[in-house]
Amino acid sequence: MAEEWDKIVDVLIAGSGAAAMSAAITAADRKLDVLLVESTDKWGGTTAISGGGLWMPNNPLMRHAGAHDSLEEALAYMEDVIGDVGPASSRERKLAFLRTAPEVVRFLHRHGVRWARSKDYPDYYPDRPGGKIGRAIEVRPFDAKLLGPWAGRSRALDGLPVPVMTDDVWQLSRAWSSPDGFVRGARLVLRTLGGVATGKRLLGSGGALACSLMYVVRNQQTPVWLSSPLTELIMEDGRVTGAVVSREGRSLRVRARNGVILGAGGFAHNPEWRQKHHGVPGWSSAPEGDLGTAIELGARAGAALALMDDAWWGSALIGPDGHPNFVLWERSMPFSIVVDTQGRRFTNESASYIDFGHDLLALGKLPAWLVTDARHARRYLSAALLAGRQRWYDAGLLLKAGSLGELAAGMEVDPAALRATVERFNGFAGTGVDEDFGRGRTAYDRYYGDPRVKPNPNLGPLEKAPFYAMRVHPGDLGIGTKGGLLTDEHARVLREDGTPIPGLYAAGNTTASVMGRTYPGPGSTIGPAVVFGHLAALHAAAGQSPGVIGR
Repeated sequence: MAEEWDKIVDVLIAGSGAAAMSAAITAADRKLDVLLVESTDKWGGTTAISGGGLWMPNNPLMRHAGAHDSLEEALAYMEDVIGDVGPASSRERKLAFLRTAPEVVRFLHRHGVRWARSKDYPDYYPDRPGGKIGRAIEVRPFDAKLLGPWAGRSRALDGLPVPVMTDDVWQLSRAWSSPDGFVRGARLVLRTLGGVATGKRLLGSGGALACSLMYVVRNQQTPVWLSSPLTELIMEDGRVTGAVVSREGRSLRVRARNGVILGAGGFAHNPEWRQKHHGVPGWSSAPEGDLGTAIELGARAGAALALMDDAWWGSALIGPDGHPNFVLWERSMPFSIVVDTQGRRFTNESASYIDFGHDLLALGKLPAWLVTDARHARRYLSAALLAGRQRWYDAGLLLKAGSLGELAAGMEVDPAALRATVERFNGFAGTGVDEDFGRGRTAYDRYYGDPRVKPNPNLGPLEKAPFYAMRVHPGDLGIGTKGGLLTDEHARVLREDGTPIPGLYAAGNTTASVMGRTYPGPGSTIGPAVVFGHLAALHAAAGQSPGVIGR
């Protein structure tokens, strides 16, 4: 009865990242009364500190540029790369994602989101059937001042506070060692200064995406409650009818006539779950609120879980402050290798971050080591060391030596093994063919390479002293875990028997990913998050759920 509820809305949405805000914008567009609640005191979630790309095959920007793509090619690619790892990546969910992706791009554009295409960024397996270059999109730099006082509560301010875009990154990594890198760096400086000169606070990457979406949410006058976590789902006769929200010291019962949508992230910062499901701490860069609360609430309501043992893996350098620094181009550029505790290479250093992360985890004994020579240190940007190398030296986290033997001693690996590994690798650098792991074979490998290095832009010999080594641990890109609630093609949360829980939807990292155990292309987290957030809201708005309660 009405007196049992503190607030009644059509749709209650938990979270404030891409999945949650996509759902909120769609539901409000359908004239539903929406409430968005965020557990922490900052909005934006992992989206706000991410790279901000969305992998959206066959999108309108590709068509406008004359870059051919099709649903059929994209499906063939997803089927080949992802395969069948259970209901999370069913053919129906893949098709729902691919059919809806272009529609969502157009829909959000109509609401004022300004897209740009990352035309140079390849799929992560471009040599596989249906693979392409340029399927990713991102939001153009956004002026956070347009959000007024809400800008100060954005998690985007925790990220890179400059208007960097995805296609800047690969060239910025060699900004002081190649002409195209220098030009790209100069453009970024001019873009940043131009924003300052015009009184703007321009943000790029995930910050631009999160702020663009929140700008729409605020224009739609959707209430957003910060520091207001969901603590309980309310069920009546097997259906979710609302939730308990903790707000300002009170537990408020909020009724959701059309449904509750969970888009509150994964469990990257839940150490017990990370140890239980992954066997390692995870060393995540995700926000502190990524505790798995929404997943736990869904499970209590009878939801099935899937892919809990996986994450959006990569690798990290753990800094003197204990903070993980994601490693990407550093391990892919020439004049570098990654070796295990025996001093041996174990994978393609230029592979996609999730493949590299999986191979790193498979070692068992950690850490691995990123070993470079003087040219790598001199030519290529290291994001982790921007604040200064001396702190890393003092903490023993960055080793420097005049010879490989001396370096091996510091690493506590067999000097003969390390020298043999480097000698073999240097031979590959000379021929341009990595006979062990195929490094530099694909367009994706070469994306984070140096085209001035011949014959293979990823294979530069380690010959010039001094030599350096840094410990490499499993980590994630700040986008967290990929296991969670099992959902269908409408983003409805499913029970173990495959039937939907009426009135309950989920999207983003709260769910088991449609991408299965892999990462088909740049933005394979945020793309599906936006799409399935949109689909959840459409289904709830259509009144198709048995959980819809009359007004």
